[in-house]
Order: sequence, then C-alpha cells, then structure tokens
Amino acid sequence: MPVSKASKPPQDRTDWARLKALSEDEIERIAVEDAENPATIHEDEWARATTRLPSPKVSIHASFDRDVVDFFKRDGRGYQTRMNAVLRRYMDVQRGAKSKG
Repeated sequence: MPVSKASKPPQDRTDWARLKALSEDEIERIAVEDAENPATIHEDEWARATTRLPSPKVSIHASFDRDVVDFFKRDGRGYQTRMNAVLRRYMDVQRGAKSKG
C-alpha cells in the first residue's frame, strides 16, 4: 500500500549545527533585529495581557475549484488555515460594509 503525503512527517529544514554554534549574544542580536517579532515595548503590557482560546472549528464538506485548492496547497501545510483566513477577511469586510451602509 503506498504511503500518502499526509503520513509523511514534514522535512526539517533547520540548520541545527549553525544554530547550536550561535552565542547567547548573537541570539539576542538576531532577536532584536527580527522585524516579524518585535520586542514588547513596555513591561507592564505583560501585566495586562490576557489569553483567549480560539473558537472551535466546525468540520464541513465543501467543494472548491481545483485551481483554488492548488493555489492554497502550494505553500504546504496549513492550507486550510490560510483558506479560513481569507474567508474570515471577506466576512469582516462584508460586515463592515453593511454596518456603514
């Protein structure tokens, strides 16, 4: 029986040797320069922080055009999450348009 894509573990692309060779100072410098993960501006922000559980997902059966599915799958795992994000954005825009109109 052939092994499906879903049963294969994701390929690890981390360069562990390079990572282990970094000093603490280098790690701190990289973290400070990471534009996608800015440092907390004020320590008191953590005191006001709250956690929120994500809303539960509803499993449905839906059919999409092949090219739409291929588009989302081309970036690999998480394609359903990306599709959900696009639908959520559309929903948010539509809600905003209705409340202004």
